[in-house]
Amino acid sequence: MNEQNVISMQGICKSFFLGRGQEELRVLKEIDLEIPKGQFVAIVGASGSGKSTLMNIIGALDRPTAGSYRLGGEDVESLDDRALSRIRNRHIGFVFQNFNLISRTSALRNVALPMLYAGSTRARAVARARELLELVDMGQRLDHQPNELSGGQKQRVAIARSMINDPSIILADEPTGALDSETGRLIMDLFHRLHEQEGKTIVFITHSPELAAECERRITLRDGRIISDERGFGHAAV
Repeated sequence: MNEQNVISMQGICKSFFLGRGQEELRVLKEIDLEIPKGQFVAIVGASGSGKSTLMNIIGALDRPTAGSYRLGGEDVESLDDRALSRIRNRHIGFVFQNFNLISRTSALRNVALPMLYAGSTRARAVARARELLELVDMGQRLDHQPNELSGGQKQRVAIARSMINDPSIILADEPTGALDSETGRLIMDLFHRLHEQEGKTIVFITHSPELAAECERRITLRDGRIISDERGFGHAAV
């Protein structure tokens, strides 16, 4: 594997077995994918194309049925559950459509928690969380709980949380899907800033061809296969 590739997949397949007869449903079929460090990649496809399943495998939330996957140089499919949890915590920052913030917990603590779970001292985790909330323009909302924040503000907190352990990649699953178009635009601009100024590798799962066209690279799935892998897009083209 090229050492500059954060993600390297060869022949990834994923099947689910349904019912008493154990009928096989093949969701991913021979996926080959390499994503180098620092790239902003969109993965697009219609409902049922396999993009959510691929996202779960990229994020080490699920295991492939066949094929090989290396994340940050580590052979993912050979790891046990405890090691998978460790690699997720170290290599991947997750941003979900529905934010996944902890209720009745301040923005500052929501962001700091993954660093605390990784073994950091409270003082270091809080200082880093404060710095990241400032980065995403939420420095005035440190003590606000999720129910006191708008959708766009919640997503900014979630993005700050995704950065807390300095991950190899940010994996964003439809991060603008629950937002109105104006707020979604602000969140997309924030991802561009993280990519351009912080040098983050971003894998952006979306159903929106307009947002995908802003990314450096657009990978399209259909029926569990990659049908196109286009490059040469970018923020300046918008």
